[in-house]
Amino acid sequence: MKIAVGSDERTPTTDAVIEELQRRGIELELHGPLNSQKKEWAEISEEVARAVAEGRADRGVLFCWTGTGCSMAANKVPGVRAALCTDAETARGARRWNDANVLAMSLRLATPILAREIVESFLGTNDVDPTEVANIERLRRLETR
Repeated sequence: MKIAVGSDERTPTTDAVIEELQRRGIELELHGPLNSQKKEWAEISEEVARAVAEGRADRGVLFCWTGTGCSMAANKVPGVRAALCTDAETARGARRWNDANVLAMSLRLATPILAREIVESFLGTNDVDPTEVANIERLRRLETR
């Protein structure tokens, strides 16, 4: 598995998530200050989203101060379903019911421990609820209108 990870600042929370992903043996594509590049959240979010949409990464993880901006920017890229998650159960639901492929988190709210729990839930949930397949397909069709 390959995951694109981006943030507009490097913090103990971003470092904890990167360390956890590396511990799991996941290949990473880092963006912004996580890769020593000075870039703004909108540009970093687009880079991560395009990596997912183009198939260069299986999933994406984004951070910004509130998590709102990076999720909004990522969702502008066709094929991306970014979910702003503040807890592990929301991340599980985002995968199960929405087939989210990009996780967005708030640097303001997510402690290193909480961020690892959210990422674990996001990556550990792979089965989409069969009753939601039609809704997820509606989302795909909305992108083309």
